[in-house]
Amino acid sequence: MTAPAVPLVGPLVTLRAPRPEDRDPLMAILAEPEVAVWWVGYTPERVQREFIDAPETARIIEVEGECAGAMYVLRGEDPEYPTTVMHIFLGTRFRGRRIGEEALALAIAQEFADGITRVTLDPNVGNAGAIRSYERLGFRTIGVLRDYQVRPGGHLEDALFMDLTRSDFPDGPPLPSRG
Repeated sequence: MTAPAVPLVGPLVTLRAPRPEDRDPLMAILAEPEVAVWWVGYTPERVQREFIDAPETARIIEVEGECAGAMYVLRGEDPEYPTTVMHIFLGTRFRGRRIGEEALALAIAQEFADGITRVTLDPNVGNAGAIRSYERLGFRTIGVLRDYQVRPGGHLEDALFMDLTRSDFPDGPPLPSRG
């Protein structure tokens, strides 16, 4: 699966395939302390490899022509289990406007249109802001993934296993309201 040839466009967000010029803005966002606490260990080479060189899984979140963050869209390959896993990050100055929610809603609607029936997320249990955002979109907590994420210093932390299914929102979750 590759990024849609045509960008996905919402009221504030455009989701598009990565371009070489996105590397430095992504690196700057990943270096922000509020982002780096959850997205650990990113170097320019890793950003190049995991985002710029990976149009099959990476999406750039663009707001008013500017790179605001990115997401992974990892679609499973087994047709018996039509599930996609998503991971997302935003620059801190783009938070508070439901930009991440809009980006997820656009991506989820596309996945459901392509036959996927379930989207999962696995935020760290300490990432309360992200969890609230996902719940507003309709994601439900399925359980706790114990000792899931290796953190700086080597200790392990739990994550929530959350999902949203096509039966919840056949056309994808509604775009977030702003007002």
